[in-house]
Amino acid sequence: MNFANYRQLLAIAPVRRLLVIAMIARIPHAAAGVLLTLHVVQTMNLSYAAAGSVAAAVTVGIALGAPWRGRQVDILGLRRALVPSVIAEVAVWSVAPFLNYQLLVVAAVIGGLFAVPIFSVVRQALGVMVPPGQRRTAYALDSMGAEITFMVGPAAGVVLATTIHTVVGLVIIGVSAALAGLLLMWTNPPTRSGHKGAWVDPAGAVPAPEAGPKGPARIAAGNVQARTSRLGRLWGGARSNLVWVNLAVLAVLGASLGAGLVLSGTDVGMVAMLRANGQVGELGVVFFFWCGASLVGGLVYGSLKRSINPLWLLGAMALLTIPMGFAGNAWTLGLLSILPGFLCAPVLTSSAEHIADLVEERRRGEAMGWYGSSMTLGSAMGAPFAGAMIDAVGPWAGFAVIGILAGVLALAGLAAQYARRRRAGTAAAPAGAQRAGLDGLLEEPDPV
Repeated sequence: MNFANYRQLLAIAPVRRLLVIAMIARIPHAAAGVLLTLHVVQTMNLSYAAAGSVAAAVTVGIALGAPWRGRQVDILGLRRALVPSVIAEVAVWSVAPFLNYQLLVVAAVIGGLFAVPIFSVVRQALGVMVPPGQRRTAYALDSMGAEITFMVGPAAGVVLATTIHTVVGLVIIGVSAALAGLLLMWTNPPTRSGHKGAWVDPAGAVPAPEAGPKGPARIAAGNVQARTSRLGRLWGGARSNLVWVNLAVLAVLGASLGAGLVLSGTDVGMVAMLRANGQVGELGVVFFFWCGASLVGGLVYGSLKRSINPLWLLGAMALLTIPMGFAGNAWTLGLLSILPGFLCAPVLTSSAEHIADLVEERRRGEAMGWYGSSMTLGSAMGAPFAGAMIDAVGPWAGFAVIGILAGVLALAGLAAQYARRRRAGTAAAPAGAQRAGLDGLLEEPDPV
C-alpha cells in the first residue's frame, strides 16, 4: 500500500477543488432519496412499495439520461451540456411535491432524465486530470468524498422532513441541485486531453492517434452518420457509438448495476427498519457507520498497487448485507453495516477504474454515462424489490432479497468471465500451433 499518492494528488489545486465541489454538488441528490421516501410514506400516506417506485422512477430517468448527457459533454463541452440540467432541476422539483402520486412518478422520471450528471462528469474529468497510474487513487478519493456526502445528505433530508416539511424540502433540493450545476459550470474542469487543466506528460510524449476506420470504412462510417435522424444527431451520431462495448465492459457494467441495487435497497431497508422501531431520527447514526466504513475501505483500496475484480468485491458486499436484517435497533444496524460498507467505495472505485482502462478517451464521457446508468438501473431494481419485500414480510426481508440478487449477479458475471477466458485460451492454442508450424517450415534445415 502506498498512501503517498493521496498527498501527491491533493497537492494539485485543481484536483483538490474538483473533489470538494463534487462533495458539495452530491449533497442534494444524496438527500433526495430519503426525502422522497418520507414524502410518499408520511406526507402522502402511501406504502413503501409506492415510495420505492418513485425512487425507481428517478433512477430510471437518470439511467436513460446519463449516456445522452455524457455524449453531449463529449460533443458540446461541459458548460453547454449542463444548461438543460440546471433549468430542469429547479423547474421539476419546485412542482413535483404538489402533484398526486401518478404525476409525481412522471415528474420523477423527468427530473432524473435531466439531473446534473455529477458522478460521470467528475470521474471523466479526473480521468484526464491525473496520470493513468494514479487514477485508482483519484477515483478512491472521489468515492470517499461521496461517502462523506452520503453521511451528510440523508441526515439533511431527514432534518428537512421532520423539522420543516417534505414539500419544502423537495423544493430546496431542486434549487440546491441547480446551484451545484452552476458551480460545476463555473469551474469547468477538463473532460478531454488537451483541455486547460488536463494532465500533460512531463516527457512531452504525444499520444498515438486512436485506431479507427480507414479508407472505405471511414467513408462508410461517415455516410452512416450523415443519414442519422434528427434524434440521432441530438444524441451525437448514436448509431456508431457502441462499438466500444464488449464482454469485459459489460461485466464491469454488471458490477456497477449490482452495486446500485445493494445501495438503494439498503437505503430503503434502513429507513423501514428504523421507522418500525420508531427511530427514524437515528438514521444519521446508521449512515455514520455505513458510510464511515466505506470511507475507510476506499482509503485502503486507493493505496493498493493492484486492482481487484469488482465482481469479487460485489459478491462479498452482497453476502455481508444480508445479516443487516437481524438488527434490532439503530446501533445494531450501524454495527452490522460496517463490513458491507467497507466494500462500497472499493466496488465503485474498481468499476470506474476498469471502465477508464477499457474505453478510449473520446468515448469515455458516454462510457461513464452508461456506467452511471447501470448503477442507477440497479438502484431502480433495488428500491422496489426491497420495498415490496418489506411490505409483504418485514424490514429484514429487504436486506435479504437485495443481498441474494446482487450475489447471483456477481456469480453470473464471474462465470461469464471464466467462460470467456477458457474460450480465449482454446482459440489461442490452435493459432499458436499453426504459427509454430509455419515457423518450422521457414526455418533452414539442419546441415547434414
